[in-house]
Amino acid sequence: MATKSTAGDLFSKAKTAELKQRLLFLLIAIIVFRFGSHLTIPGISPTAFASKFKDMSNGSGGFLDMIDAFGGGSLKRFSVFALGIMPYISSSIIIQLMTKVVPSLEQLSKEGEAGKRKITQYTRYGTVLLGVFQSVGICTALYATYGDVQGQNVFFIDKYQFIFIGTVTLVTGTLFLMWLGEQITERGIGNGISMLIFAGIVSGFHDAFVSIRKNQDISSISVLILLILVVAVMAAIVFVERGQRRITVSYARGQNGQKQTSHLPFKLNMAGVIPPIFASAIVMFPNTIASFAGEGTWLQSMTQYIAHGEPLYIILFSAGVIFFCFFYTALVFNANETADNLKKSGAYIPGIRPGKQTAKYIDAILTRLTMAGAIYITLVCLMPEFIRMQWKGVSFNFSGTSLLIVVVVIMDFMAQVQAHLMSHHYDKILDKTNLKRKGNKSAVVKKK
Repeated sequence: MATKSTAGDLFSKAKTAELKQRLLFLLIAIIVFRFGSHLTIPGISPTAFASKFKDMSNGSGGFLDMIDAFGGGSLKRFSVFALGIMPYISSSIIIQLMTKVVPSLEQLSKEGEAGKRKITQYTRYGTVLLGVFQSVGICTALYATYGDVQGQNVFFIDKYQFIFIGTVTLVTGTLFLMWLGEQITERGIGNGISMLIFAGIVSGFHDAFVSIRKNQDISSISVLILLILVVAVMAAIVFVERGQRRITVSYARGQNGQKQTSHLPFKLNMAGVIPPIFASAIVMFPNTIASFAGEGTWLQSMTQYIAHGEPLYIILFSAGVIFFCFFYTALVFNANETADNLKKSGAYIPGIRPGKQTAKYIDAILTRLTMAGAIYITLVCLMPEFIRMQWKGVSFNFSGTSLLIVVVVIMDFMAQVQAHLMSHHYDKILDKTNLKRKGNKSAVVKKK
């Protein structure tokens, strides 16, 4: 008995040690990410580029500010991680779209682990293509804007050298982040890509607080109100993200010949953070192009109507969020397929006929949930927008998209840590139960 108990304790310690190793690996990966975000690519002056980046973004929370916030300030330093993980995210979404449209990819997605590996390979190829395209475009636009002007002192090398070195460095940095994210998912805790974006956003909170404190137009009471509003928005995100709409499902035949029931859970926000990211990217893309065009151009005068805080921006952004909520939810969830799976497993929704009627019922519920979720995401993302309009010194790091990502990633991280701890306690309880049973059996044998 003592030997088996010792073996159980060793197994329990091994499970705890595994969790510690995963947390340590996650910490080291984040440190590597933050270190790389401060390594400027060769041939460019970090100080000169940082001042030019301020002129390009104007601190307005545009597309450049969004990429910079997700990368933890990598873009304003033009570091090796300046592109961040956005090419990989874009490639993943494009492959998901093509999986629903291209029959060969749809068939590949149903082939289990082998098909999943093949789709992952295509996603990596897409990441390289998007990374090369974006790197060449950014480097060419930067040099065309600041390289040929005397007295800028931004670049130390000529145009074609900078484009080549910058493209190779930026694409390599994106591929390294993609690999690092996959390693975090496999050896660490949580989704690796989400953890990298989370680390980038959180790293900018300090600069955001400093900029607020230095702003003389914001009083101490206003700062306190601002913090209360941020906490309230985060609490609302937690409340909604934990909510579920459960549809009762009955099984005609149970293990004991009796009717059994379960639930089909639906989240209010099934699209996640994809809608606000895509809506922001599309609405603010003209402003990004205008920032490279320079002052006084017709493009810049036109895009001032869709700047942050303008009514047209709020309308376009809200419409974009609602559209992408419905689009992405329809992409990742198929009501007809769910109804067929219920029918094949002998399950049904009480009061609803299996098959087409079940699909229509699920689709109607999903439509109402998606509409409510779209309104919720729109309000969360626009609330900091109104705060920024009231207090001009608020940084982009307090955008609704950033807060949404931070809260969702923390909730997922805590859920996975609790799952590891529950697994550890479950194995310990199961081991003790088995030892008690074996002890009782041996006692019965001795009595006989």
